[in-house]
Amino acid sequence: MNKNSNLQSYPRQQSYLKMLIAACFGTFLEWYDFLTFGALAVTFGPLFFPSNDPSSSLLASLATFGVGMIVRPIGAAFFGSMGDRIGRKPVFMITISIMGLATLLVGFLPTYAQIGILAPILLVSLRILQGFSAGGEIGGGAIFLAEHAGEKNRGFKTSFLQLMGPFGILASTLQITLLQGWLSAEEFQAWGWRIPFFVSFLLLLLALYFRRTLEETPVFQELQTRSPKTEGQLLNNFKDPEIRKKMFLLFFCVSGGGAVLFFCSQVYLPIFLKTTVKLPVELVDQLSVLSTLFLVTTIIFAGWLSDQVGRKPVITCGLFLGAVLILPAFWMMKTTGSHLPLTQQDIKIIGCIMFGLSCILGLLGGPQAAILAELFPAKSRNSAATFPHNLAAGWIGGMSPLIITWVNEKWNTLAGLYYPCIFLFFAAIAWTISYTETSVRVCGCKKPYK
Repeated sequence: MNKNSNLQSYPRQQSYLKMLIAACFGTFLEWYDFLTFGALAVTFGPLFFPSNDPSSSLLASLATFGVGMIVRPIGAAFFGSMGDRIGRKPVFMITISIMGLATLLVGFLPTYAQIGILAPILLVSLRILQGFSAGGEIGGGAIFLAEHAGEKNRGFKTSFLQLMGPFGILASTLQITLLQGWLSAEEFQAWGWRIPFFVSFLLLLLALYFRRTLEETPVFQELQTRSPKTEGQLLNNFKDPEIRKKMFLLFFCVSGGGAVLFFCSQVYLPIFLKTTVKLPVELVDQLSVLSTLFLVTTIIFAGWLSDQVGRKPVITCGLFLGAVLILPAFWMMKTTGSHLPLTQQDIKIIGCIMFGLSCILGLLGGPQAAILAELFPAKSRNSAATFPHNLAAGWIGGMSPLIITWVNEKWNTLAGLYYPCIFLFFAAIAWTISYTETSVRVCGCKKPYK
């Protein structure tokens, strides 16, 4: 283990399982709130961005989703620096409260037909608050758990936090599917879409209840003992060449690559199948649920595998496979879906492709939480990890659905998918050349990093 990582084992005041449950529940709420918006992008288009062209409404809705992603790095810089100063736990309580309240207010918003241009302005404003909050939560949760996990099987232990993204998608998708099944299309469009946002308030109360029981990480407690006047380290991180290099690798390779894969396979793919391939909405939602469940097992396996063979080979495989297979996968789904009516064989082919993309995403998701913490020393870890992680997720991943959809609409092809493929290819090259493994466990034996 890198002597600067300060992630060795400490006496536990609480069991790791209790920490895991409390941290994961709050992160699940963040993802649920954040991704419910994406799941309703097609619904929001005519409600808040009415247009004679359905494609323009969808693009406006996706742009609003992207706004939340753009401000994530700002939230990461603010809350990451705060986490280095006042601790990991207080930041957790603040971010979850902002996210929960902003999401609840979306459920009360009047539509464009009711108040005109003010409706999309309010929607975008609340989306900005969501993104600001998510910047402090997503990444910070990984630091919190990694600092509690100790050395042994850290990849496996922290991989469970990465399940909260898929579970957030699963919960929002299932809920919307059930509502669309119970309600008529007119009822869902009129008021049914508000229900998921009201449910988030109940989840917020539960998250606050669980999170108040958390204890500060032993790593931060030790830092406070040695130096009670802890301070934000964000600017200092950019002055340190070694930390700056690792921040770039995290930004471009691990977080950037993971974000591109996540938003291509989990956010954009259902939209693509519903709007471009024109598959039945119910079928797409069902396949999305099944592929997300498969992603859960892949993430846990990849986290465990990274403890055995190292983080580098697992992440490298994910990046290269994504670069090579994303474009053919979307082309095959479009080709298969064009043969209407669909046969059972067609549905199986599309489902298997979705499973394959989930597997590739899992290879990056499994080790991600552990490596976020392992790259940096304790005193600057929160800001050094959360800022590049959220910058990548927001500016690279979060804008992917909008960029891909816009390019595809403009040229009426799959041209937009060249963006993630090219990005993943160069990320894989940079990661392979520049990253040196810092800890690996092979055949049960702990070996030092070179």
